[in-house]
Amino acid sequence: MKHLNYQDFYKITIGVLFLVLIALYILLAKSDMSQVAFMAFVAMVGGYMAMNIGANDVANNVGPAVGSKALTLLAAIIIAVIFESSGALLAGGDVVSTIKKGIIDASLIDDTQVFIWIMLSALLGGALWLNLATALGAPVSTTHSIVGGVMGAGIAATGWNIVNWATMGKIAASWVISPVLGGVIAALFLYIIQDRIFHKENTLEEAKKIVPFLIALMSFAFITYLALKGIKKVIKIDFKTALFIAGMSSFVLYFIVKPFIIKAAEHLSNERSDINKLFTLPLIFAAALLCFAHGANDVANAIGPVAAIYEALESGAITTKAAIPLWVMVVGALGIAIGLATYGPKLIKTVGSEITDLDQTRAWSIAMSSAIVVIIASWFGLPVSSTHIAIGGVFGVGYLRYYLYQKYENEVEGVKALHITSINKKITKWRKKQERLIDEAAKEELEIRIVAKKAELKTKQAGGEIDFTKKEKKKLSKIEKKQYVRREMLIKIITAWLVTVPISAFMAGSLYFLISWYFGS
Repeated sequence: MKHLNYQDFYKITIGVLFLVLIALYILLAKSDMSQVAFMAFVAMVGGYMAMNIGANDVANNVGPAVGSKALTLLAAIIIAVIFESSGALLAGGDVVSTIKKGIIDASLIDDTQVFIWIMLSALLGGALWLNLATALGAPVSTTHSIVGGVMGAGIAATGWNIVNWATMGKIAASWVISPVLGGVIAALFLYIIQDRIFHKENTLEEAKKIVPFLIALMSFAFITYLALKGIKKVIKIDFKTALFIAGMSSFVLYFIVKPFIIKAAEHLSNERSDINKLFTLPLIFAAALLCFAHGANDVANAIGPVAAIYEALESGAITTKAAIPLWVMVVGALGIAIGLATYGPKLIKTVGSEITDLDQTRAWSIAMSSAIVVIIASWFGLPVSSTHIAIGGVFGVGYLRYYLYQKYENEVEGVKALHITSINKKITKWRKKQERLIDEAAKEELEIRIVAKKAELKTKQAGGEIDFTKKEKKKLSKIEKKQYVRREMLIKIITAWLVTVPISAFMAGSLYFLISWYFGS
């Protein structure tokens, strides 16, 4: 218990020190500002929001890699810190939208001070909700958190008419679109791997043919993804050009990668665990690139309102686009890194291991779905959430595992009519087929089910009831409780998604009344 208290104290101390240093910088470096103390407070809130983004949202990018054992937790944190910070600093852009997603009409705000209070309330309300969601172990969308904050503060300031309800309707639609697309595409990739590799007699030979193609496809997806999301604020690349560059690059990469895969396969066997090793390095690259793109895009959720307030204080004008000073970008990048390093592990473990069991092929399928869905969404102009896509992918993989296991488990029903002397031979043959078709996590369950099936068949031959030992009963009880998808996690996460916008809106609206009363009096 003392150890836990020490760890909590250590984390809180780092966070508080970071915020104090932000305030000191503003007070010393911006001492000529008319409201320097207020700006110092705003910057601290921005840093607090950035830490919460790091603690909650980054888990979606590295959690599957950690859960699959492709990366250790420490290695994942180091990679995420480097690439999230790099994405924020190198590709975060020089200008940011002050009214996230255009959800409120800035023309209805005629007072600069009111605009500043709306931005501050939205930022603080979104950050508080993210903090609460992280404490509850629920991965939520940071974009939706700030969207809810802006909406709630805007309504509190001017009324319901300020909200662009058509835009809010599209955002609400993404609650369904994002996870469904993420789940379907992740499941599709995993099914292809299962069908084309693991369901074959010689899995290693099939892997030599299929894995280079899958890596080339991954290259195509991630180059397009980075062009559309990762570097869009630095270099503008249209959709067709991005597809062409990605297509050419993936074509060349296929011929580069194939000899390496064949050479690596020389030291591997037909076991699933060995085939999984071929996906480890691609999975690490995928996690790093997802972090880079996330840092480039979602840092705006923390620094956007800060940049808007800073520009409003400097110029006295309300603008829908604000330039980002370097110090603001550094606050966002460092905040994400600190939040990830201190409180990120909790959500990384949730995404990586508490929803469903992951190995490298499953985690790779989830990473691919994250990139593919963003590409599809960009093509059709659909609003999607990267958080919802990734979590939907995890659930999609889990439910596919359950479906495949149930499908092949049912084949044992065909041995019911066999004579008692044929049972052992038939079940041995069936077991070999099953072990080739299902994953490692299911093998223990399979062995126990075989014991149960033998007892059932023998009892039916002799008549009477099945008689299990206490040990067998205990193991069979565990089977009933064990699920391929933890349903309690599904319920908790969906609930958190549904209440993100309303709760952050309520918090921001309440904070607006408090802030306007305090600073306006």
